Amino acid sequence: MSGDDITRWNSSMRRMFGGISRRYDLLNTLMTFGRDQAWRRYVIRAAMLPERGSLLDVGTGTGKIALEAKAQNPGLQVAALDLTPDMLRQARRSDAAGGIFWINGDALELPFAGGRFDAVVSGYLMRNVPDIYRAFQEQLRVVKPGGRVVCLDTSPPASRLLKPVIKIYFRFVIPLLGGLISGRWDAYRYLPRSTESFKTPEELAEIMADAGFVRIGCRRFMFGTMAVVWGTRPHGA
Repeated sequence: MSGDDITRWNSSMRRMFGGISRRYDLLNTLMTFGRDQAWRRYVIRAAMLPERGSLLDVGTGTGKIALEAKAQNPGLQVAALDLTPDMLRQARRSDAAGGIFWINGDALELPFAGGRFDAVVSGYLMRNVPDIYRAFQEQLRVVKPGGRVVCLDTSPPASRLLKPVIKIYFRFVIPLLGGLISGRWDAYRYLPRSTESFKTPEELAEIMADAGFVRIGCRRFMFGTMAVVWGTRPHGA
C-alpha cells in the first residue's frame, strides 16, 4: 500500500470504530458468549511478563487487555495505543486508578524507542491494519530481546463440519445483532467479512517468522474462530 492508501484506510477505520465505541464492549461480550474475558486473560499469561515489567497493548480499543494486565499484575508499567480517539475516551473512563498510559497513535509507526517493552500484545488488531508484516516488524522493534509478542484475533473457521453453521452466525446473526444494538449496520457487516477473509493462525505465524520472530506458537478457541499467536524476539536481533 502507498502512503495515501494507508492514510485513507486509517481514516475509514477511525470513522468505523469511532461510531461503535460506546457499544463495542457489550457487543464483543454478546457475540463471544462471554468468552472474550477468558481470552484476554490467556493473552496476558502467554506474554510471560515479569512481575514489575513493561507492556504495550497495540490497538487497545476500549482498553480491555491493558486493564486485564494491570489487574493481574498491578506492578506492571502499561502503555496502550489506539488509532481511534473515541475508543481511547472509553478506555480512559474504565481506568479509575489512572495507572495506564493511553496514547493515540498508529500501529505501523509506534512512537517508542527500540527494545522498550518486556512484551507487546494486541487484540483484534491485525485484521484491521493495512500491512500485517509492517505491524509485526514494529512490534518486534519495540519489544526487548527475549520478549514476547502476542496476538489475539479472529480466524476463518477450520472445522468442515461446523463451517456452515459458523458462516450463518457470522453473515447473519452478528450483522443483525450488531446493527440493532449499535445502529451501525455497516460496521457489523464489515467485521464478520473481515473474519472470513482473514489469515489463519498458521499464516500469521509465517508472517511473524518472516518479520524475524522465533519460538512461534498458537492456540485456537471457540471452534477455531479465535486464535492466539505468539513469537519471541531473538537475542541479538
